[in-house]
Amino acid sequence: MLRPFEDSDAEDLFALLSDAQVLRYWDEPPWTDRGRAKEFVAKCRRMSDEGTGARLAVDRADDGAFLGWCSLTRWDPDYRSAAMGFCFTEASWGHGYATEVVRAVLDWAYTTLDLNRVQAETDTRNLACARVLEKAGFVREGHLRQDCIVNGEVSDSWVYGLIASDREGG
Repeated sequence: MLRPFEDSDAEDLFALLSDAQVLRYWDEPPWTDRGRAKEFVAKCRRMSDEGTGARLAVDRADDGAFLGWCSLTRWDPDYRSAAMGFCFTEASWGHGYATEVVRAVLDWAYTTLDLNRVQAETDTRNLACARVLEKAGFVREGHLRQDCIVNGEVSDSWVYGLIASDREGG
């Protein structure tokens, strides 16, 4: 289930984004300050209010357990484009949740928002993320060499894109 973030999500967010295993391929270290979770929720609200993006909480449908988040950011109405990102708890990995959520957000992006292109990037070592993107129809379009520093190590990224006309039924 996808929903807007609430203040009550702060503890779950902190647990997710302070987990070194979850963030091992991110260009940002795990959180150590619980106050960042409240800032994150406030930023999600601002993005929505300003119409610049949406970051949605993901809960498991059968028991309401917090699984993570999925986002569309950098909306550009002139180019009808946005960037996608997602982050899930380690306990949710390997169950198909990320693929299901990415597909649902893409359906919304292309039908409701009338986007033409959605782009995503991932660390080249994050093969699970790459598989999720590819299962959702994304095409690997590029390789950014030494794109960022992850845990003090220079890292490459893959760039993925999905064009509306390339989607099934698109």
